[in-house]
Amino acid sequence: MNLQQVITRLQALADPEKIVIKERKFGIKAQNSLGVYHKDLKDLTMEIGRDNNLAHALFETGIYEARILCSKIYDPMCITEGQMDQWVMTFENWEICDSFCMGFFTKSKHGLAKAFEWSENEHEFIKRAGFVIMAAYGFADKTSGNEVFEQFLPVIEREANDDRIYVKKAINWALRNVGKRNIDLNKKAILTAKRILVTDSKPAKWIATNAIAELEKPDVHILDYPRHIYSPKACKSMIHSPRRRG
Repeated sequence: MNLQQVITRLQALADPEKIVIKERKFGIKAQNSLGVYHKDLKDLTMEIGRDNNLAHALFETGIYEARILCSKIYDPMCITEGQMDQWVMTFENWEICDSFCMGFFTKSKHGLAKAFEWSENEHEFIKRAGFVIMAAYGFADKTSGNEVFEQFLPVIEREANDDRIYVKKAINWALRNVGKRNIDLNKKAILTAKRILVTDSKPAKWIATNAIAELEKPDVHILDYPRHIYSPKACKSMIHSPRRRG
């Protein structure tokens, strides 16, 4: 499928009423939007498949939905650090920020570095991008050890006083997801949340209270990553394995 064919498909899906609905119900304000729902873009993604050249061309059109589509068809292993820095500066709402970060930037080789770098940025959606990568990383990387995710906790604690809604929600999301990776990180995330809770900051208290409420639930869903250490089978094997004699 070439650029013009994709644009024609997007224009056929366009519905100005959806622009109004997305802003009213979900707070999504976007320039140059056609009014196409995310689920329709996912269907179009399946038809197109991976196509980096087309992805670049779609981004350059400046059409909002074309840019979201770019994030879905670009191979994350091919994205450069410069492209990430250029594209993150265009984010204007949480939808496009999350679309680029969750399935695209998080899976790139620059994802972790950008998460830490962007977490200090003053721009609302660049900063959100850093924490969305942290939130999504636990699902994207199933094999890394706890030390990778433990690095997120001081950053979360440092930035927890940001009162902008889309930043504080992303910080909370990152904290909860670290705490749902495995039982050890669950304990460390709860300790972090309890330190945040005593700070004299309204957004920090919200972030911490919300995270503790979820992470301390008896039925909280723990991913048990990495599985070779935390899966029930691995844990059982460790318990029953004979101890080595010194």
